[in-house]
Amino acid sequence: MTPPPAPENLPAHIAVIMDGNGRWATARGLPRLAGHYRGAENLREMLTACGEWGIRYLTVYAFSTENWRRDRQEVDGLMTLMTDYLQSEIGNLQKNRVRLLAMGDLARLPENARATLSATIDRLQYNDGCALILALSYGGRDEIKRAAQKIAGEVAAGKLTAADLTEATISRNLDLPDVPDPDLLIRTAGEKRLSNFLLWQASYAEWYFTEACFPDFSRAHLAAAIADYQARKRKFGG
Repeated sequence: MTPPPAPENLPAHIAVIMDGNGRWATARGLPRLAGHYRGAENLREMLTACGEWGIRYLTVYAFSTENWRRDRQEVDGLMTLMTDYLQSEIGNLQKNRVRLLAMGDLARLPENARATLSATIDRLQYNDGCALILALSYGGRDEIKRAAQKIAGEVAAGKLTAADLTEATISRNLDLPDVPDPDLLIRTAGEKRLSNFLLWQASYAEWYFTEACFPDFSRAHLAAAIADYQARKRKFGG
């Protein structure tokens, strides 16, 4: 049993680039989609640990704007996986008081996936446990672009002037303006790049990289990432 991290200086918000599902499957002679299903099972364990340890927000990079370019069969499989995950996990999410949120260009999702996501968010909206945030059809540049379009609309309508534009103006026009910025950003599978994830919000996140592919990312890995975060002194440029 993995001991919980020390209760002091816990990150309130952890964001994860869940990399390596396809590589994990290929290395085992399995179809890539099998790796994604194994990753979804692992997400359940990670979310449970976050709830037990007092982490308030867990954001996962589930499907990027660039992922739409993948093979059609894989894209369709990932959309089905998301729908299956939400439908099969709803009882467990409710039991653990998980709240569900989503960010990204959700209008691009297939109708069935979009409807299932919306229904699940509504059903879990009053829960007070860890908030699971799914970044779906998400890209950091796309989010900032959409925020800029909203702001431009306010300027055109005379509700805002260029002189009024501040960082706070941009922040409140992002997808989830009430969610605090991530404290700790984890990327699995050995890659060391941001990949268009939370470009605005992750400006001062602490980074943690691991060689483990996401299907192998265990409670022990998560505890180690949190312990590494707790040992750092955050200065925010000061």
